Amino acid sequence: MPLLNIKTNIIIESKSSFTQAASEFTAELLGKLESYVMINIEDSQCLMFAGSETPCALLSLKSLGLTEDLTASYSQKLCEFIHSQTKIETARIYIEFSNPERHMWGWNSHTF
Repeated sequence: MPLLNIKTNIIIESKSSFTQAASEFTAELLGKLESYVMINIEDSQCLMFAGSETPCALLSLKSLGLTEDLTASYSQKLCEFIHSQTKIETARIYIEFSNPERHMWGWNSHTF
């Protein structure tokens, strides 16, 4: 049930290919089936970071069983992925990690 939200102040030209790449990347990153991965991209947002409107991104990665010990590695890999896809500098990317309790995440008329 991984969910990767990507907000950025740039325009993503090819949303479909970017979304597909993000889905595959997220599944591989977390070692989960892609059939459970959801990607949400919000481009052209009004985002300012460090007093500048230079390209930046805000990511939120939510996944059951997200291991705190791996968030530093996830951060590095997510930043590299976003940079490779958008050219946004890694120092202009914030990431929020979330590991919800299983009963607080629903899917298919049930909770996990």
